[in-house]
Amino acid sequence: MISDNMKKGQVLASSTAAFTICFMIWIMFAVLGIPIKEMLSLNETQFGLLAATPILTGSLTRLPLGVLGDRFGGRIVLLLLMLSTTVPIYLISYATEYWQFLLLGLFVGLAGGSFSVGIAYVAKWFDKQHQGFAMGVFGAGNAGAALTKFVAPVIIVSLGWQMVPKIYAGIMLIMAVLFWLFSFDNPKHKINSNTSLKQQLQVLKDPQIWRYCQYYSFVFGGYVALALWMTKYYIGEYGFDLKTAAIFAAAFSLPGGVLRALGGWLSDKYGAHCITWWVMWVCWICLFIMSYPETEFIIKTVQGPKTFNIHLNASIFTALLFTMGVAMAFGKASVYKYISEAYPDNMGTVSGIVGLAGGLGGFVLPIMFGALLDLTQIRTSAFMLMYAITCVSLLLMYFTEIKRAHIISS
Repeated sequence: MISDNMKKGQVLASSTAAFTICFMIWIMFAVLGIPIKEMLSLNETQFGLLAATPILTGSLTRLPLGVLGDRFGGRIVLLLLMLSTTVPIYLISYATEYWQFLLLGLFVGLAGGSFSVGIAYVAKWFDKQHQGFAMGVFGAGNAGAALTKFVAPVIIVSLGWQMVPKIYAGIMLIMAVLFWLFSFDNPKHKINSNTSLKQQLQVLKDPQIWRYCQYYSFVFGGYVALALWMTKYYIGEYGFDLKTAAIFAAAFSLPGGVLRALGGWLSDKYGAHCITWWVMWVCWICLFIMSYPETEFIIKTVQGPKTFNIHLNASIFTALLFTMGVAMAFGKASVYKYISEAYPDNMGTVSGIVGLAGGLGGFVLPIMFGALLDLTQIRTSAFMLMYAITCVSLLLMYFTEIKRAHIISS
C-alpha cells in the first residue's frame, strides 16, 4: 500500500517530468526554426510567426483543458494530450513548405496546454502552506526551454534538422507512458459533476483575474517569447554559430525554469504581492539597459572631436539576461500563488484563463519582435517593447494593490 506522501511525491515528480518534455517540444522552433528559415529564405516576421505558431494553440487550449482537468481529472487529460501530439511532431520531418510547418506547428502547440492541466492536478495534492512550492517545482518544467537549446543543436549538427522532430516524437511517447505508470488519480480532486460549464466560467467576471492575466502575460509570455527569440538574437547581434548561440540563450531559459520552485517557496514565505512587485522592478531595470541600441556618437571637446561607442558586450548582456530569467522564474510562481489563494476550488479553470493570457503573450510577442526588427532594423527593439509592457504592469500593480491598500488602511 503506497502512502499519501509517496503518492504526492510521485505525482509531483512524474508531472514535472512530463511538463518539462512538453515545454521542450512546445518551443522546439526556437532552434529548429533557424535552419528552416535559411532553407525557405524567410524574413524576420515570417520567422517570428513560425516560432510562435505552436504557442498559439498551446495558449488557446489552456482554458478548455483546464476545465476538462477539473471535471475529469488531470491525469487522464494530460495523458491524452501528450499522446495526441506525437504524430504531428513526427510529421514535421517531412514538411517542405512554409504552410506545412505552420499547420503542423498548430497541432504540436497542444503540448503547451499541458500547463493548465498539470499545475491544477499537482496543486490539489498539497495543502495551502505547500502549494506555492509544489506549483513552483512543477513550473520548473519551463526548463524544457533550455533543454531544447542543448539537445536540438547537437541533433541538427550531427544528423540534420529532420531528425529533431523524429527523436522528439519518440521522447514524447515514452514520457506519456512513464507519466501514466508513476502518477495517481484522486476522485476527490474532481469538481462536482453537477457543476455546469457556465458556472465554472463565472470567474471570468472577476476583475482581479484580468490583473493576474496582465502580470502573467509578461512573466510567462515574455519568458516564452524571449526563449524563442534569443538564439537568433545572439547569432545576429554577436555573430555566434548555432550551438554557441543556443548555449548562451540557455542562460535565460534555464534559470527561468528551474528556479520557479524557489519562487514558489518565497511566495509561500513572503506573499505573492511582495515577490511580484520586486520581480517587475528587477525586469524594468534590466530591460532599460538592454533596450539601448549600439550607438556611436561624436562629442566636440577642447582638444577636438572624440568618438564614443555604447554597446553591451556578450558577457554583460548575458548577465542581465540571466538576472531577468531569475526574476521571471520567481514571477511565474508568485502569480500562481495569487491564484491558489483566491480560487482553491476552481483552480483548473482560473489557471487556464491566466495561462491562456500568458501563452497569447508568448505568441504575439515574437511576431512583434520580428515586425519591429523589419520596420526599425534595430535588434534591441524587442527589449524596448518588453520595457513598455513592464511599465504597464508596474502601474497596474501600484494603482490596484499598493495605492488601494493605503487608502483602505487610512
